Amino acid sequence: MPLEFAPADAASLPVHVIEENALTAFREALPAPQARWLSASGFSAGLGEVQLLPGPDGGPVAAVAGYGTARKRARGRFHLAGAAAKLPEGVFHLHTDLDEPARTQEALGWLLAGYGFGRYRDQPGAKARLKAPAGVDAPRLEAIAAGEALTRDLINTPATDMGPGALEDALFRLAADHGARADAIRGDDLLAQNFPMIHAVGRAADQAPRLLDLTWGASGPALTLVGKGVCFDTGGLDIKPAAAMGLMKKDMGGAATVLGLAHMIMALDLPLRLRVLVPAVENAIAGNAFRPGDILTARSGKTVEINNTDAEGRLVLADALVLADEQSADCIVSMATLTGAARVALGPDIAPFYTTAPEIAAELAQAGPRVADPVWQMPFHDPYEEMIEPGIADLDNAPKGGFAGSITAALFLRRFVETAPYLHFDIYGWQPAAAPARPKGGVGQGARALLDALPGILGL
Repeated sequence: MPLEFAPADAASLPVHVIEENALTAFREALPAPQARWLSASGFSAGLGEVQLLPGPDGGPVAAVAGYGTARKRARGRFHLAGAAAKLPEGVFHLHTDLDEPARTQEALGWLLAGYGFGRYRDQPGAKARLKAPAGVDAPRLEAIAAGEALTRDLINTPATDMGPGALEDALFRLAADHGARADAIRGDDLLAQNFPMIHAVGRAADQAPRLLDLTWGASGPALTLVGKGVCFDTGGLDIKPAAAMGLMKKDMGGAATVLGLAHMIMALDLPLRLRVLVPAVENAIAGNAFRPGDILTARSGKTVEINNTDAEGRLVLADALVLADEQSADCIVSMATLTGAARVALGPDIAPFYTTAPEIAAELAQAGPRVADPVWQMPFHDPYEEMIEPGIADLDNAPKGGFAGSITAALFLRRFVETAPYLHFDIYGWQPAAAPARPKGGVGQGARALLDALPGILGL
């Protein structure tokens, strides 16, 4: 089902949104038969509860959705999406006095509840459609939902159908949809055009490594998004155990997230110049795979000692970040499923970010809660710089000891951005258990917060 609001003139049933402490008064105001029906159903107005109310002929004339308590709502988001998933096919409208921020969040959640990944078997999302509530920016929410659906589809698709070539196709389709320009540098051309670390990481795979490049917009501040596109990560010669390899189709989650965000930006026609760079590779095992102990030279000329071939994402990002920094960008953003350390620190829900610009951090700190996209600033802790300096080369791709793994990875990336304000997200890109508006599987993180923060960051 398209993640769009129902037409404004469509016939619809009201959805009454009721908190637990307002249930008694609401029930007493109902006609006696509906009040008895609601009581008999056991409806208690808890989060996610929903009940249809019958009319005189027995057919539904309204729905009642539980909204719990403020304390319980603080533990989650998109609460009405849970109700939407339980409603029958049809068109509904909200009959509630929720304030505008809550209406916007719940309307977006309802849209996202319609998502289902059906490429390999039918998995429909919620069938109940919503009319855009009064006061919400419906086109903006539809653009956000479409971008999020793109991100989820790309992450959910396994490497059999989402290798570097398929990721390239996805970027080119996105460019064509929005009148953007797209280009790709593939295989040994990466060496000829000085992207040696992207080539080194991807050269052992059947599909050639490549650097994908999308540009859009003719005026305004310049924003460059760089997404890690490791379409599958075996760990290379430092091979992962089977349990750690099971979710590695999502190791291109950074690329999927920046493509989803790029759709939002272009669909909303934001007044900026956008560039999207995606180093797309598979970290495979073969006789020509890069090895532990190798010294690689990045595009910038910095040398990197390889102490673990499973720390490959920062290598491909480094070459792309150097290219991004060669242009006069007003902000460079990288998004990557980069470290397990970030998950240990903040769990699967919260996207940690690092930035060289305090004003960017301030904007994101306000935007995350505003759009129900939790993010948290982590520090570029300068004393840890020595942990990424092995002595034999300029940099170490995998410092020993295991401490501060997300921070040291971010510090590594910072070495390749020398001029522009820099923002880095270390995302998970995966919903481990189903939640309202977020089925188990691929999920975007940080994109909505960044979209909301862009006017403040770039002065739009």
